[in-house]
Amino acid sequence: MRRFVFACVVIAGCGSEAARPDSGLTGNMFSMKWGPVDVNPGKEDTQCIWMRLDNETEIKVHGLHNVLSTASHHLIVYKDDMDMTEQTTPVPCQPFTGALNSTGMVMPLAITQKEDDEIYLPDGVAYTFAPHQMIKLEMHYLNTSDAMEAVNATASFYVADPATVKYEAALLFTGSPDIDLPPGQTTTLHQFFKVPPYLDLSQSKIFAITGHTHALGTKVKVGVGASKTGPFTEVYNPSPFAWSEPETKNFFENPLVIPKDGGMDLTCEWTNTTGSAVKFGESATQEMCFFWAYYYPSQGSKVCFHTDQYANGIDLCCPGDSLCSLIEDRF
Repeated sequence: MRRFVFACVVIAGCGSEAARPDSGLTGNMFSMKWGPVDVNPGKEDTQCIWMRLDNETEIKVHGLHNVLSTASHHLIVYKDDMDMTEQTTPVPCQPFTGALNSTGMVMPLAITQKEDDEIYLPDGVAYTFAPHQMIKLEMHYLNTSDAMEAVNATASFYVADPATVKYEAALLFTGSPDIDLPPGQTTTLHQFFKVPPYLDLSQSKIFAITGHTHALGTKVKVGVGASKTGPFTEVYNPSPFAWSEPETKNFFENPLVIPKDGGMDLTCEWTNTTGSAVKFGESATQEMCFFWAYYYPSQGSKVCFHTDQYANGIDLCCPGDSLCSLIEDRF
């Protein structure tokens, strides 16, 4: 696993004209740091900071680089246009509330599970940051060792020439809460997410996909089709699937397009090696079945679900759906 030394990592953020020599990310770079926080053995929590970058003018961010310490479970990076007050010391926060924010003013830019994660956007695609953009970093950590761990993370943003940018990027975090894993068994969940009519992805292009489970997960497979009966074009199926370092598959040359009224076919598989049933939840001792997809032009960043726990099944994307409260209560 590669580890990098930053020439510029400070609490308040900084600018640098030089790219890291072993990286494909280029351009002016702004960086911010979460932590460190000393975490006792067995401790699990989610904590957030809110911090302004020191960009004096509007910038177009075309790449992100996130580095996490060992006890980190995942990091969510948000562009936050709602919260005005900085909080640079990590404090407890409710998981995923930024992604489910009903105003749409707190926008997830990246979800990182890898210890070292470089996220590239295609040429002409970027996130727009206002001057002194407020950024929220949401860290979920779990110390599984027998000793205290110092948890920290660094998020860096690389800037493109605004004259080259044509499209705004966004993120779709899509999955299912219908998880019930009996102890000592292998379980497969297979569902079709039909894109709701208020989100026309036939006009958008998906350029990267990453699968997501917790520690019991052994497979995430994604297909694209015009209906739940198929046929499906398989677009993501790493073998083997590494839940702690999930592969990101890029589609820069041939972006994916979801047919109008179509959707995504999702399969997750787990082997429950514990002695108890495991259900859906954000805790590392619970499980998830998701993939996140980066796309353009933006129709907003969304958390999208299919669930069969209600009559005839439900497909929804939040924020923007009147049924989002059904999902918010699960986090």
